[in-house]
Amino acid sequence: MDEMKTTTDNQLYCTHCGCAVDEDEFSTVGEDILCPECVANYCCTCERCGTLMYDDDAYSDEYHCLCDSCFRNHYIHCEHCGRIIHNDDAFEYDGSFYCSECYSQKADIIHEYSYKPDPVFYGNGSRFFGVELEIDIGGRDDDNADSILEIANACDDCIYIKYDGSLNDGMEIVSHPMTLDYHLDYYWEDIMRECVRLGYRSHQTSTCGLHVHVNRTSLGATESAQEATISRILYFVETHWNELLKFSRRSEAAMNRWASRYGYESSPKKILDKAKERYGRYSAVNLCNRNTIEFRLFRGTLKLNTFIATLQLVNRICDVAFALSDEEIQGLSWSDFVAAVTEPELIQYLKERRLYINETINTEADM
Repeated sequence: MDEMKTTTDNQLYCTHCGCAVDEDEFSTVGEDILCPECVANYCCTCERCGTLMYDDDAYSDEYHCLCDSCFRNHYIHCEHCGRIIHNDDAFEYDGSFYCSECYSQKADIIHEYSYKPDPVFYGNGSRFFGVELEIDIGGRDDDNADSILEIANACDDCIYIKYDGSLNDGMEIVSHPMTLDYHLDYYWEDIMRECVRLGYRSHQTSTCGLHVHVNRTSLGATESAQEATISRILYFVETHWNELLKFSRRSEAAMNRWASRYGYESSPKKILDKAKERYGRYSAVNLCNRNTIEFRLFRGTLKLNTFIATLQLVNRICDVAFALSDEEIQGLSWSDFVAAVTEPELIQYLKERRLYINETINTEADM
């Protein structure tokens, strides 16, 4: 603005627009003289002390308008949403200050291990898969978790994150139940890319697992039918333990620690009876949950094809256990099982692990 001065007859002129201003109509901002129209167009008043100031010099949001002095002495910006909040209303979390709403969200970004919300089911179908993907090395860090959740929950709250004491310096990414098709179309590739960018690893650790929950209701219309299917799942796992061990990418020692087998028996029913005698969550197929069975065999991964192939394998195992009789599951060889596979991701992974056709193929390193 060009400074406008009074004339020798003491006439006042607006510093901003240059118009003549009567002595009883002008306002001042600092040393500037302003006409009423310029005050209305370019100025505001501090809500705390009443100081008139230019709009560009104000600290303002949807709810507040403050001068520099009042803001610096009594207010602060929320670290997350940028909203202006009074110092008395600010909540400190991990060295930063937040409004009450952002604080409640921030404090709950990484939940305690015991956290278990009511499940929300995504996708159309009868079989749902809930995933627990452990990541390590990158830290139990709220900002990292927030970055992952911004991607994962861009449309719906499909994912939450928990602490896990079995990890050295990481977290557990947990999904609500989704159909296989929903998982295939979900943001898993973007989530995994972000995890790697933030310094996390899953396969390349000695701590991480990939656990897959399947709803029991998809395994039979009645409880007895579900138990029959589960018995055949257990029989399949015991019969093809060596192949599944290779598929899992775990060592025998790691499997014994985190996902031990029940032990082979001559029939599905006998294996289920044995499993009932030694219930424990650290089993290859954990039966402790009322509404799901949990496949715990698999090592963690941040490689999309490995992740998808794992879900497809679990689905295939459930399919054959549901469709075949005890006698038919007892006669099912591994080669017969994989010969029926049509999913390209699962075929690719089986080839990588030399569990499908013994041919050499180029593979990317697992993360």
